[in-house]
Amino acid sequence: MNSIYERGFPMPHTIRFVLTLHNHQPIGNFDGVFEQSYQDSYLPFLDVLDEYPTLPVALHTSGSLMEWLVVHHPEYVERLAQMVIDGRCEIVGGSHFEAILTMLPRRDRIGQIRSYSDWLEEHLGARVRGMWIPERVWEPGLVSDLVDAGIEYIILDDFHLRGAGLEDKDLHGYYVTEDEGRLLKVFPGSERLRYLIPFGSPEATVDYLRGIAEQQPGAVMVFGDDGEKFGTWPDTKQHVYEDRWLHHFCQALLAQKEWLKVTTLAESIDHLPPVGKVYIPNASYREMTEWSLPAERLMEYEHLHHDMEHDHRWATISKFTRGGLWRNFKIKYPETDEMYSRMLMISQRLEALERQGYQGELVDSARQELYRGQCNCGYWHGAFGGMYLPHLRNAVFNHLIAAENILDQVEGIREESRVTIEAGDYNHDARQEVKLANQKLIAFFAPSQGGMMYELDIRSICLNLLASLTRHPEAYHQKVLAGPNANQGEVASIHDRVVFKQEGLDQKLLYDTYPRKSLVDHFYDTEISQMSVADCSAMERGDFAGGVYETRMRRSAEHVQIEMSRKGNAWGHPFTVTKRITLPREEALLRIDYELTDLPPNHPLHFGVEFNFAAMPSGADDRYFFNQQDERLGQLGSHLDLVKCPGIGLRDEWLGLGVELHLSRPSGIWTFPIETVSQSEAGFELVHQSVALQPHWILQGNAEGKWSVSMELRLDTSLAEKRDLAAKEVSATT
Repeated sequence: MNSIYERGFPMPHTIRFVLTLHNHQPIGNFDGVFEQSYQDSYLPFLDVLDEYPTLPVALHTSGSLMEWLVVHHPEYVERLAQMVIDGRCEIVGGSHFEAILTMLPRRDRIGQIRSYSDWLEEHLGARVRGMWIPERVWEPGLVSDLVDAGIEYIILDDFHLRGAGLEDKDLHGYYVTEDEGRLLKVFPGSERLRYLIPFGSPEATVDYLRGIAEQQPGAVMVFGDDGEKFGTWPDTKQHVYEDRWLHHFCQALLAQKEWLKVTTLAESIDHLPPVGKVYIPNASYREMTEWSLPAERLMEYEHLHHDMEHDHRWATISKFTRGGLWRNFKIKYPETDEMYSRMLMISQRLEALERQGYQGELVDSARQELYRGQCNCGYWHGAFGGMYLPHLRNAVFNHLIAAENILDQVEGIREESRVTIEAGDYNHDARQEVKLANQKLIAFFAPSQGGMMYELDIRSICLNLLASLTRHPEAYHQKVLAGPNANQGEVASIHDRVVFKQEGLDQKLLYDTYPRKSLVDHFYDTEISQMSVADCSAMERGDFAGGVYETRMRRSAEHVQIEMSRKGNAWGHPFTVTKRITLPREEALLRIDYELTDLPPNHPLHFGVEFNFAAMPSGADDRYFFNQQDERLGQLGSHLDLVKCPGIGLRDEWLGLGVELHLSRPSGIWTFPIETVSQSEAGFELVHQSVALQPHWILQGNAEGKWSVSMELRLDTSLAEKRDLAAKEVSATT
């Protein structure tokens, strides 16, 4: 009988090392970012690896990045396929468009994984056995779904397994976990290696691995982290390639071949038994669990960590410290919950149609658009821009709205054939919201939150005009107030850098007390200034902006209408605000009527209605305000304080979109940008989120204590549609 060593088990004092890279660019990221990352990270990494053909690598590339590579660099995809044939690259699968698995319904979770495994097999000839867990967000209930999706193994952080009570000495091999009798293998990725590679010297990594080999021969050590660390992260291109860190690292690994076997995850499973069995609690990587905490709790945690880190007890205490749960990003950022809830609506509608027997290319196309709209990066925020980046949020809505449009085609709903109004708990808060829709627009209202309009979809260009962002306090704003640190020029992890992309960011730290949406009803002091409204110092004198409005819905063949009414007060005076929003059957416009009743006699009120328009950024001459004579009034980031205006317009020539607000009563109009100070991998930066626009009146009731105004919000996408038609004609010709 052969010995266990001859059957493939390791000789004493030999360990395995698996280098696993996760390459990803989110849906909606700029082409230039894809290309720069390709040139700085993805391509040069393979170029260096080609010089060391005996060093295999495990590689996960997200579906969103793969789609881009197929179009822009098919030679790279062909190169990967050849590496698979040569046995030099193990392809690691995943959620097709890098969705957080715990965010998805089970059907989409399994569907995304199977979809991508099939794609990788078709295009790369890869047999997918394992998968990358997006952001390593884990909950135990995932096990059954992953196994049902054909997955044999996953990579999590050693942080996850420490949460199950394991010690560092236990984390040098793979484990088996189980749910309902289904078995899944789990590799713990080393946090120590994540911080050593590529920021420490190659010798530091080798010394660390040698120490493991001496203590635990037969161990498997896994590095699993972002491929962008190798060239795209700040200063790493110089460090990794120009200073030849990666060459030296590969040479250092090869020099240890007598005791260090560089291999793949699949090879390790095929030749090693599991270390044991484990049940892993809810977790993500350590930093993610911290970022999901409310800002106040995160600051409290950071202060505690700072105070305790030099205490001799901290090493023991820290084992039992835990951050938050990824799902709570939906609480920390209501904007995340809006996208999540919209995604669920589309998913549920698609499932209902499939249960009715609908199938075919349109259904498949709608599913792919849904999957793209589930890409995780716009749903959370940490060291990367994430949900603070408008183009990522816009991309999520773009694909979700596109999916809804396709599902209309599946059901045979013709252009301009109907207008609908429906009520439901669309954001899962046990309160009713209202949806108005025709073939040009979809609008969502929250009567329990000030009667605000929180989503306005322009269907022809698949754009949510209200994908805005409220200015939230962040724990890292303390670093903004403290100023830059002294690590400029060093090669540091993005978690440790404090770099400012603009000056004076500390003066831009403003926080909103209500969502930056539309139809938000304000009452101010009569002498309030535009600047005090813009800088959040104006006092709210009424209780309407966030109050609960009673709701009625009306339907006819030609239009639908929502009526919202609230009996509230301002300055202690009780009165009623009623607003009616009417959506016609065939037009891209909303008619908005306000009526104030029971107004106090001889007491003027300062009333403003706030609109916020996202996706139309500032700082460009082709994005501007205009008046009714079509004269330009300034770029969309302008602070305007207009008087006696019958209306105002916003135009984004790049989008091909015009927005016009017409008023039955001339008003003062304030405009100002909503900008956030946020953190990204490149440093702290100011990001334009929306254009705030407020018509406002000093009003007084008539003899019956009434005052009213009518508005018309008109959306014009004719320029975008002409471009689209021209592009289709060119495509047909070529």
